[in-house]
Amino acid sequence: MDALDLHADPADIACALVDIPSVSGSEAAIADAVQDALSQQKHLEVVRNGDAVLARTNLGRPSRVILAGHLDTVPVNDNLPLRRDGDVLHGLGTVDMKGGDAVFLHLAATVTEPDYDLTFVFYDCEEVEAARNGLGRIERELPDWLRGDLAIVGEPSNAVIEAGCQGTMRIEVRCGGRRAHTARAWMGVNAIHALTEPLRRLAEYRAREVEIDGLTYREGLQAVRVAGGVAGNVVPDEAVLAINFRFAPDRTAEQAEEHLRQVFDGLDLSVVDCAAGALPGLSAPTAAALVEAAGGQAAAKLGWTDVARFAALGTPAVNFGPGDPTLAHTREEHVASTEIRRVAEVLRDFLGK
Repeated sequence: MDALDLHADPADIACALVDIPSVSGSEAAIADAVQDALSQQKHLEVVRNGDAVLARTNLGRPSRVILAGHLDTVPVNDNLPLRRDGDVLHGLGTVDMKGGDAVFLHLAATVTEPDYDLTFVFYDCEEVEAARNGLGRIERELPDWLRGDLAIVGEPSNAVIEAGCQGTMRIEVRCGGRRAHTARAWMGVNAIHALTEPLRRLAEYRAREVEIDGLTYREGLQAVRVAGGVAGNVVPDEAVLAINFRFAPDRTAEQAEEHLRQVFDGLDLSVVDCAAGALPGLSAPTAAALVEAAGGQAAAKLGWTDVARFAALGTPAVNFGPGDPTLAHTREEHVASTEIRRVAEVLRDFLGK
């Protein structure tokens, strides 16, 4: 494997990163390459934590900006090696999120006298269950490395600042019944039929729209799975309706659960999983300066990203990276080289030379 040249065009760095397979749990090779390249930059302090690589400046600046990107991808889907079609890069990770990683690596090497102290975090296992996420391990083992005045997460955002993120909660509503032979159905109680009530409430639900810092977040409540039944000739005695709630960041996780218990009052509800959202934090001076450098416009992040982890630490955080997020995790992932360069130029203007 050729060494990464961090002084090259960031689009070329992205190409090199994409051609290093790094499905979640198998990031050692790409972490080695990133560590080797960053260790050549004499102005950076570099450490390795598992298959995460961290680097930072220690210039004594009054503020610190964190730039964070995950190195892993979802499984290969006949989209490696990288294919270059004119200005467009096609392949696994071009969007999610090796284009963003390439920008951060390029800046780590070429921005040597920034206006802020900088911390770069390239971490593992973002695309799998939260318990394995490298940021969580870093928070436990190297908490000092995640302290800053602003965090920029390089998730794809169409090269637009996406501030904060919505929370997500998964619940299950269970309905009980009594088994019977379907030839004598009147002797039983059909649990699947009992789902009519929670489904009616879902159909009538009206999602809330919330404006925070001038950005509009739209909540959503959707049934995502139905399970029930034991055989083709048995009245089912249990049915489960799985529901996902995307809630605006002005609600805490506790408030989100309380709201759902009101919506499904009288029904058997259990929370399966929850991740709190993150307020946009655009009133923070460093965040406002980034928005100005990006052209003065920002949008609300409707999905959940690791900006929420930084927000929980008290650090305002935004998403800013090249690529269309709707292409993430698809076989058709692709990103324009010009968009990668655009993100690099905005961040360079913001960070200083």
